[in-house]
Amino acid sequence: MALIVPALLVLSALSLAFGMVLPLVLFERLYFFTETPSLLGIVASLWAQENQLLAVVVGLLSIVFPVIKLIGVAFEAISRGDGSHDRLLAGLLPLLARWSMMDVMLVALVIVAAKTTGIASAFTQPGLWFYAASAVLTSLLQMQLRPR
Repeated sequence: MALIVPALLVLSALSLAFGMVLPLVLFERLYFFTETPSLLGIVASLWAQENQLLAVVVGLLSIVFPVIKLIGVAFEAISRGDGSHDRLLAGLLPLLARWSMMDVMLVALVIVAAKTTGIASAFTQPGLWFYAASAVLTSLLQMQLRPR
């Protein structure tokens, strides 16, 4: 039982890293134009296309918040029992947890929109599954650390 928290922490961190760098979705247009953007690639592309505000919002919600949440959960796992930072973590982690699955839902909506409008064929890729796994594993880790 003592190995569950470290295992979930490592799996969640690896899943988040893979979810950021692996392709999220495959778009096929006209059978020979394909795109497989990763999360980091999407943010970089938005920035390069002069959409800095959208790049910052996506970067914050998709990259920064999950990383901060994972660091907070790791800190909570390491400092369990001393109670010194309990108030900060108790306020911060539930706030960040509200945004955990938002990106997964947005990518799913993009896939549905692409398929139903006929713009492109869209298929999920490993990055989306790793990103979703990270959100679920981090939530399970939080539940393990705070069973109430």
